[in-house]
Formats: sequence, C-alpha cells, structure tokens
Amino acid sequence: MNKIAVLGAGSWGNALSIVLADNEHDIRLWTHRKEQAEEINETHRNNKYLSVDLPVNLKAYDVIEEAIQDVDAIILVVPSSAIRSVCEQIKNILPENVTIVHASKGIEPSSLKRISEIISEEIPTYHLDDVVILSGPSHAEEVALRHPTTVTVASKNDENAKKIQNFFINSSFRVYTSKDVIGVELGGSLKNIIALGAGISDGLGFGDNAKAALITRGLAEITRLGSTMGANPLTFLGLCGVGDLIVTSTSQHSRNWRAGNLLGKGKSLDTILTEMGMVVEGVRTTKAAYLLSRKFAVEMPITEGLYEVLFNHKEPKLVVEQLMNRDAKEETDSFFLPNKE
Repeated sequence: MNKIAVLGAGSWGNALSIVLADNEHDIRLWTHRKEQAEEINETHRNNKYLSVDLPVNLKAYDVIEEAIQDVDAIILVVPSSAIRSVCEQIKNILPENVTIVHASKGIEPSSLKRISEIISEEIPTYHLDDVVILSGPSHAEEVALRHPTTVTVASKNDENAKKIQNFFINSSFRVYTSKDVIGVELGGSLKNIIALGAGISDGLGFGDNAKAALITRGLAEITRLGSTMGANPLTFLGLCGVGDLIVTSTSQHSRNWRAGNLLGKGKSLDTILTEMGMVVEGVRTTKAAYLLSRKFAVEMPITEGLYEVLFNHKEPKLVVEQLMNRDAKEETDSFFLPNKE
C-alpha cells in the first residue's frame, strides 16, 4: 500500500482518487474547503461533483500539510490557474523522494508556460524532467463508474513514469507511458479549444458535417503548433491527441463542449461561467494558444476565430463565415511540420 495525496477535490480529483483507492492505496484527498472535507469523511460522498460512493480507504483533508505528510506521490488535480499557488504551499514541506504528477490541462496565458514548467519553476528543488503528466480521453463521470478508460502518463524520467503507471493501472483504467512531455501536455490542453468550437457548432445547429470538419482541422492546428514547439507529431494521433479531442468535442460530459454549446445558442460567456460554477479550461487556453500562435508564427484560424468570439465578442456565425471563405488550400500542406534539418 502506497500513500498518495490527491490535491484537488473536483470531479477529476475524485475520479482519480477512486482509481487509486480501488488499487488499495492509502488516499489523502485535499480540498481547501473544510465543509467539503467533512462531507467526504462523514458521508463518503462528494455530491457537488460526482454522485457516487467514495471508497473507505479515501480520507479528505483541508490542511495541505497533513494531506502530503509522508506520501509517496502527489497528484495535482487543481485548475491550471491554481497550480502556482498550490506549488507555493507545498514546496517547502515536500516529503523526501516524492513523485509529483499533474493531471490538469492548460497553458498559462501570462507566461505561455506548460504546467510541468510552472511546477519546476515554483518548486526549484524538483527537476522538470522528473514531473509526470497524466492525460488522455477520460471523463471523470465514466472513470468513477469504472467504465473502461485508457490514458497516458508522460515523463522524461522512465522510472517515475512506470511508477505512476503501476499506481493507476487496473482492469478498468489502462495506462500507457510516453516520453513526449510537450506533446502530451499540449494535446490535453489545446483540445479544449476545439471542444469549445464543437459546442458552438452544435449550438448553432450546424450538424455532423461541420463538427467533423472542425475536429479534423482543429487537429491540424494542434499538430502545427505542437510540432513547432518540439512535440512528436505522432503523439497527436494517439490518446492525448485524437483520442482526447474526440471525447471532449462530442460529449455532453465535457464542460468545454457545454460552454460552447451555450455560446452558440446566444448566451454570454460571463453568464455561462457563472451558471456552470466550474472551471472551463478552454477559455483560458484559447488566449494562451492565440498568443503562442503569434509567438511562433503558426497559422491557427480556428483558435483565432474562437479568440475573437470569447474576448472580442464577435458573433459566432460571422466567424464561421470567415473560416469557410478563407483562401483555397491543399489539405496535407496545411498539416505543417517544421524542418528538422
């Protein structure tokens, strides 16, 4: 039995805690809300996020020092905007030889850093190559019900990747490993932008043809930016690319799809975020990806269109018209891969 702290008690943190608890680990689930910790410990439920019974070998904490004491691994499952503050809280109290994992998806707009880069920046004693990333097509609602799910853990440190693979893998949660940290992080983050667009398309009533085109051309954008930034383009044909893109762009479980769907139906972004009461990572990531596309001179017309909708209040139908009336192109040429020579 290993002691594992899961920092973040939202739906995804709860779901990953269930997987680890099923594997008979000692799970410490941290939340910054005392009343939430009390609900979990007293009722073995966390009804705001998941309507399932939580395992008995899962204990909730609202004091982070207690949650991470003597643990073998720390799983960060907080919104990307909270990664820095959580790292600040734990950097001076980390147990010896602890493995740090993050299962969050996003890019910081102000610095354009990936989450693993933020972790190593905030915790300078922990090397960037040792961070593990867990990502892939995995709705929390289905993971919590033990439906078959497959994800990837990525790290430059093979030992750490295999350690986390063994912590999580079981008959309903299959885990692969990868060394492509950049590709796995970018695939998991950028797909949320395309999911917003897919939701808008559905909200406008455009049907399956439009959504299939959006997902496919969205994958081209992800591949162009990712490969320019150093990712292996083949990663985007795997679980953290096509897999995550499909599940997030086509399911009503997806917060990003739901937010986009409401935008397509005419609701304002502020109203949507208030009503949902949960973080929609695609909004923040759209801004970061737009800035990255400018920084690296990568063509990302879908991302640019969504940026205009989200931050400049442009009408979604007008953006669609502009995308459809762009200059004619050769399809495969637009899957630009940088010259490696």
